[in-house]
Amino acid sequence: MTEREGKTGWGTVGWDGDLGDWAGFAPLDGDTTADACVVGLGASGLAAMEAFADRGLSVVGVDAGRVAAGAAGRNGGFLVAGPEEPLHTAIGLWGEDAAVAMYRATLEELNHLKERLGPDVVRPVGSIRLAGVPGEPRDEDETADRAAELRDCAAQAEELRRHGIAVEEYDGPLGQGLFLPDDAAMNPAVRAARIATSVARHARLHEHTRVTEVRAGEVRTEHGRVSAGYVVVAVDGRLEVLLPQLHGRVTTARLQMVTTEPVAPRLPCPIYGRWGYDYAQQLPDGRLFVGGGRDRFVDAEWTLDTDPSPAVQAYIDAVAERMAGRPVAVTHRWAASVGFTPDGRPLCTEVAEGVAAIGGYNGTGNLVGPVAARAAVARLIDRTPPPLFLST
Repeated sequence: MTEREGKTGWGTVGWDGDLGDWAGFAPLDGDTTADACVVGLGASGLAAMEAFADRGLSVVGVDAGRVAAGAAGRNGGFLVAGPEEPLHTAIGLWGEDAAVAMYRATLEELNHLKERLGPDVVRPVGSIRLAGVPGEPRDEDETADRAAELRDCAAQAEELRRHGIAVEEYDGPLGQGLFLPDDAAMNPAVRAARIATSVARHARLHEHTRVTEVRAGEVRTEHGRVSAGYVVVAVDGRLEVLLPQLHGRVTTARLQMVTTEPVAPRLPCPIYGRWGYDYAQQLPDGRLFVGGGRDRFVDAEWTLDTDPSPAVQAYIDAVAERMAGRPVAVTHRWAASVGFTPDGRPLCTEVAEGVAAIGGYNGTGNLVGPVAARAAVARLIDRTPPPLFLST
């Protein structure tokens, strides 16, 4: 580690400082048996555990690291309804029924989180999709791209209104685009920790328990085996590594972020621009959480590596300055693995008898992940087909 990297929290996650004294859960200690086992203790895995427990089943959950130590606790903290693509684009890809159903399901999930966790965790502030990023365009290419994105914003707004989904034009100090009033912001690590604490009243959770193999009726880990009739693998990044049979259906990419020192209030809600590739939110204490640039370094970011890279980090520094409206000091830098699918639909698929895999959230798993988790449990127990917006 270089002197510069050490001073700027290279590899440390800015969200984690708000966890307080996280006691955590002990690793698995030997073989055990339960009705169900969930691999991965992020937002989707915890939702799967709740779904099993709500049916009166005994359930064990394991994770290679801490609760939400992967993408579930390292993302931008956006609670944005709908698919990765704008609604009109998703309709073109999947059809109207599937795309609109995902939007409505994620809105319902967001309302559930608001009621469950309250405004101290889920801040109901909406979100803004900007054309470009804040500040005047730097060159002709940026000017042209911003104009194209404004046209796309107009198409998105038209489709949202056609389906009765709230949207407003935004024209303010940050630029032009759309305001989505139903969306929200959160600290993703705190969200997961709160839910994990609740889940632990009815289930057994084990952190720092790396899974080595998943098969029908059994999950093998470094610390013992879990025998279970039902298994849900709720791992987004590296899903195709744990389950090689999913190779080609999901591919891991790296997303990178930074946290800055507190700055004057500027971002009223989560902001995403330049076709969603660059994004930021500002906490009430003034800190900015900023990410983006994956499209600028596409070949390098299709990787299993979770270390931040100097090139992308330098790009995000520039985005942070534009979000802040001035030079700003970075305090933390980190990256996370997430899964992408060819058509943008998340996976909810049965890979062996009694074993379902969910993931491939395309960078937007905070709401659709729990939806997919409940669909996976319903598929295993009731044989209910998943919604059309999930790939089986």
